[in-house]
Amino acid sequence: MASFDRFEEIDAWKKARVLVAEIHAVTRREPFRLDRGLVIQIRRAGVSIMLNIAEGCARRTDKEFTQYLFIASGSIAELKSALYIALDQGYLVDQTFKQLFGRADEISRMISGLIKYLRT
Repeated sequence: MASFDRFEEIDAWKKARVLVAEIHAVTRREPFRLDRGLVIQIRRAGVSIMLNIAEGCARRTDKEFTQYLFIASGSIAELKSALYIALDQGYLVDQTFKQLFGRADEISRMISGLIKYLRT
């Protein structure tokens, strides 16, 4: 099992927490906040990243932890796609899009590294 006693020790979870806070802040602004469907979807995708990392860590086996990390990776892909929608609809300026997308990409790489570690 990975050497984490608590999910709060996992760097990918910490970065996902920051990303979720940023997503919530951005989606509170107009006109973004008026697109309730997209706001709910993008927030759920972000929250799902954090929750699946935490739940996987709590499972206490490398195999189960890895499974939850793959789910978290899927949520990152969903979040990235939703960010493109927000950009295309004019809800995000290019700089904000790049910042959020970059954070999601960094978390994705961290999760991939953790999966590789758990599989060896």
